[in-house]
Order: sequence, then structure tokens, then C-alpha cells
Amino acid sequence: MTPSELKARSKEFALRVLKLTAALPKTIEGRAIANQLVRSGTSVAANYRTACRARSRSEFVARLGIVLEEADETQLWLELVIAGKLLPAKQVQPLLDEASELVAIFVASRKSATANLKSEI
Repeated sequence: MTPSELKARSKEFALRVLKLTAALPKTIEGRAIANQLVRSGTSVAANYRTACRARSRSEFVARLGIVLEEADETQLWLELVIAGKLLPAKQVQPLLDEASELVAIFVASRKSATANLKSEI
């Protein structure tokens, strides 16, 4: 997957997160998770774009670490939406699956970038 394809995919993910959070109930629990989910879910795309503008490989690796943390956190909030029965699991599961795929992609990217960084030294 090219960086531009991953930028587009993470941006689409952010948009899907926004739609899902709008559907959450307006309870204390729903609002709390919605706030966290919006922050982490949109942060994946924003931080990946920042990583792509890194001035060095080491900065790129560090930024990818942030992207990975945000994607993983988004997974947690989506799992809580399902576990807390705030929305039907069938409505949330496709987005949770995408979050899992993004985590796997960013883990692999970070490993490759770290290996490339070590081979430069």
C-alpha cells in the first residue's frame, strides 16, 4: 500500500468514526466514549500525514509509533461500544475490523522503517 493510499484509507476511517460517534446515545457513557473515539479515530489520519512529512527516518519511526498508539486506542473504544451495548455489534464490527487492519499495517510499517533505520547506521 502506498503512502497516498494509506492517507486516503486513514482519512476514510476518520470519517467513518465521526459517523459512528454521531450515532452513539447521548448518555454520560455515550458522550464520554464518543469524545475519546473522535479524538483517537481522527488522530490516526492526522498523525499519519504528519509522519509522511517527517524530516528523518527516526522522526518517521517515532511518528508511526504515535499513529499506532492512536489506532490501538480507537480499537479499545470500539470494543467498549460493543461490550457496553451502546450500539449493535453488527453496526460497530466493520469499523473495529478496519481499526484492527490499520493497526496491523502500522505495526508492519513501523517494523520495516525501524529495520531500515538500523541498516543505515
